[in-house]
Amino acid sequence: MVLCFGAAATGAFVSKGGWYADLAKPSWNPPSWVFAPVWTTLYGMMAVAAWLVWRRGGWRDQARPLGAFLFQWALNALWTPLFFGMHRTDLALLDIVALWLALAVTVGRFWKVSRTAGALLVPYLAWVGFAAVLNFTIWRLNA
Repeated sequence: MVLCFGAAATGAFVSKGGWYADLAKPSWNPPSWVFAPVWTTLYGMMAVAAWLVWRRGGWRDQARPLGAFLFQWALNALWTPLFFGMHRTDLALLDIVALWLALAVTVGRFWKVSRTAGALLVPYLAWVGFAAVLNFTIWRLNA
């Protein structure tokens, strides 16, 4: 749980400030209040999914799926500082595309261990796909 919500904590240290408010955004950009409950729910689901895989033998038996999980988690944690901290929508876009790919691998590996664990990550995969399209659109509108 701590690891999953740790990625969310990076946002607390990187202020959105006026920069994000001043960006051109598409008409379908969700209101700001949507992001916190969505990410909170997704991080909780990620934690449960990882626990379901871990309890089937821990690192000894599940190194590949758990390693994939940690890799996608690191990419997730990197996105906020790139986008909001450095204002690098281009690098954030590269990161989120890599995140989506790594997450797709993680879903597949989790699914082989526990269908429930894999299924718990599907909404996260969908949201990251949406966020990638949003990131791309914001990058294009402000390039």
